[in-house]
Amino acid sequence: MSIKHPIISVTGSSGAGTTSVRHTFENIFRRENVTAAFVQGDAFHRYNRVDMERAMSEAAHLGNPNFSHFGPEANLLDELESLFRSYASSGTGRTRQYVHDDLEPRSCKTPTGCFTSWTNIEPGTNLLLYEGLHGAVVTETSNLAQYADLKIGVVPVINLEWIQKIDRDRGHRGYTTEEVTQAILRRMPDYVRYICPQFTETDINFQRIPTVDTSNPFTARWIPTPDESMVIIRFKEPRGIDFPYLLSMIHDSFMSRANSIVIPGGKLDLAMQLILTPLILQLVERGRRAL
Repeated sequence: MSIKHPIISVTGSSGAGTTSVRHTFENIFRRENVTAAFVQGDAFHRYNRVDMERAMSEAAHLGNPNFSHFGPEANLLDELESLFRSYASSGTGRTRQYVHDDLEPRSCKTPTGCFTSWTNIEPGTNLLLYEGLHGAVVTETSNLAQYADLKIGVVPVINLEWIQKIDRDRGHRGYTTEEVTQAILRRMPDYVRYICPQFTETDINFQRIPTVDTSNPFTARWIPTPDESMVIIRFKEPRGIDFPYLLSMIHDSFMSRANSIVIPGGKLDLAMQLILTPLILQLVERGRRAL
């Protein structure tokens, strides 16, 4: 953790909805005149798309059919931890981008499935926002959780997570349902070992639960809408959270436990604005005073 150069990590599985949460942060930053450095977790994958296919094939040949981006072997966690450590101490560090689809190369001139060159974060930012798979991961050799000043978990129930992943990967990345299904099955051991434990490290979790039938996510024709969902917001440390204020501002919300509030899915952005804005401003003001 750092007083001068705070770090916020938004952590969730592939298809969990972390990108939508990042957009909410962007809106808060713009409104509150906060300058942020943005880091995507995909930038710290070890392999580009072609090399990852080769690495998975080689791992399967050696007896590991579950090699995935969820596990540390397929990622540069040492480099990501180095970035967090560097930013916390000096407000800069090295990152890059991974190009997912055919729309991105037009702006960054990098082929689909490849990485851009490494570049240094420009000095003068108020904070760093990480969005990806490993923002709060702790392994035998890496501890990313120790560096983030605010850790956010995005955790839809598993069937909804799969529906969102299938929809995204088919509609925007050109995969078939069978290919996405195989990826889900292949990643499951690493999901249990490296993704789930992070949500005990996070300060706030947002978990969306559909109120419509999602029994078979592999045949779902569309993603349940926000109005067809509820969201559970869990606070690791509820002291200091003004629950009466939140309940008064978010209609049809209620407390399910002493550290959890349940809201209509359509009110998620409002809830995030109400909850996260003061926390962000506290981090920025603390950093400005320290500098």
